[in-house]
Amino acid sequence: MTGSADAVLTGTRSARSRPPSNSAQNPRAALPLAAVAAAFTLAQLLLVRPGMGLGWDEAVYVSQVGARAPAAYFSAPRARGISLLVAPVAAWSSSTVLLRCYLAALSGLALYLALRTWRGLFPPRVLTLAAALLASLWVTLFYGLQAMPNYWVAMGALVTVGSYLRAGAPSSRRGALGGLAAGAALMGWMRPMDAVWVVLPLLALGLRHRDPRRAAALLAGLAAGAAEWVIEAYVRYGGLLHRLSEGSAIQGGLGWHLAVVDQLRSLGGRTLCRPCAGALPGPLVTFWWCALPLAAVLALLFAVRAGRTAATALPLACAASAAFPYLFLIGYAAPRFLLPAYALLALPVAAALLRLASAPPRPWRPVVAGALCLAFAVHLGAQLTVLVRTADIAAGGHRSWSRTAATLHRLGVRAPCLVTGEDALPVAFYAGCASAATSGPNADTTADAIARTARRVPTATLVPAGAKPPPYARAWPWVAAESRRLYYTPGRGEGFPVRPRQVGDG
Repeated sequence: MTGSADAVLTGTRSARSRPPSNSAQNPRAALPLAAVAAAFTLAQLLLVRPGMGLGWDEAVYVSQVGARAPAAYFSAPRARGISLLVAPVAAWSSSTVLLRCYLAALSGLALYLALRTWRGLFPPRVLTLAAALLASLWVTLFYGLQAMPNYWVAMGALVTVGSYLRAGAPSSRRGALGGLAAGAALMGWMRPMDAVWVVLPLLALGLRHRDPRRAAALLAGLAAGAAEWVIEAYVRYGGLLHRLSEGSAIQGGLGWHLAVVDQLRSLGGRTLCRPCAGALPGPLVTFWWCALPLAAVLALLFAVRAGRTAATALPLACAASAAFPYLFLIGYAAPRFLLPAYALLALPVAAALLRLASAPPRPWRPVVAGALCLAFAVHLGAQLTVLVRTADIAAGGHRSWSRTAATLHRLGVRAPCLVTGEDALPVAFYAGCASAATSGPNADTTADAIARTARRVPTATLVPAGAKPPPYARAWPWVAAESRRLYYTPGRGEGFPVRPRQVGDG
């Protein structure tokens, strides 16, 4: 395959004259990759467990299409792709177990299909190892079966970059152009701004090589995926620029923020590090992350020496572009933000590790291979330890919301109803109520509007222990619930009022 990846990128004679490798076309060559994808699905179900309730962001996305609770406030940065992805289950069933099983199976299938896009660019053993490296991370296992968009942006990034490379060869151009558009659409569907960052190197390369077909497929895919988000910007948020500005404000203001150490802190299992303080995780947890830049450089050096730079340099460039805003432009961290970068890095890093294992003289190769296997085993053990602990903490938080919702039901706060205050959004989802906030990133109403609503329907306000309730709730009865005070009123009348107008509503 020497020189073939560069030929695929540029469409030169060597790519057209060289037949595909037998290993890439042999159906049996894909079996190890399929086995890793199946193991990934099974590991999610066994270690994260499908019975774990829905998290805060998941409640927002699922409520948009489900019948369990009224649609929660949908803030400016969010996109509706994940809501549509879960709709086949959430639209008719409130079972979290069923939803988790559906997403676990879908995420395993997506891992297999996304890496199959790279067949012919890397040998099957590289694809298999790349899948194993990506699937071994606790953040991949944790978010694969969750109703969250980041994993799906990662899969879209793999399809997009792999298809871009394959589209340079006439023999695979038609199918690859379709894959290029589909991958870009998936990313735009899930997180439009992440999609833009991922494809920046592809757009720059398209301008350099003046390849209108690939540029057109890429831009068409992005436009198709982001169309709903852009239209909604004008319908609900006062225009595209206003939505971008509001999204930036919700994220703390995009600008120069050195969040590298914040991301490092989040690797210990902090699903949201905001504010991000405290000790760094131990070296067994963070070693792989610190070694990634070195492994990327090593992969590029091996690729240059082998004369197949393109298939390595392009995913590295797109990974760096995808990671840049979350390392340098945002003032907090969440490990899921970097999933697209990890997915794109997995292929060149896997190729470099296999090359490293075969580089020493023959007598030393078993020693080097054994050392690499031992390092991977230690890494896997550390990742699974973090995964189990993180899943337990998340499940405990979800059970707390569920118990608070049960308390609301015992007090007569049942649908149609309204919940405000601390953790109002997830508690309302579990209780089948609407939620509202007068401040913060989910602010969508006023205190006067809540007071008027409380005179018509059951309403509850969750207040941290020791804090004062808002003025409209001071005369309400309260009970202690999960380290909070729960102020409530059973309400009178029937029906639920329309949510107050948002900026840009028609």
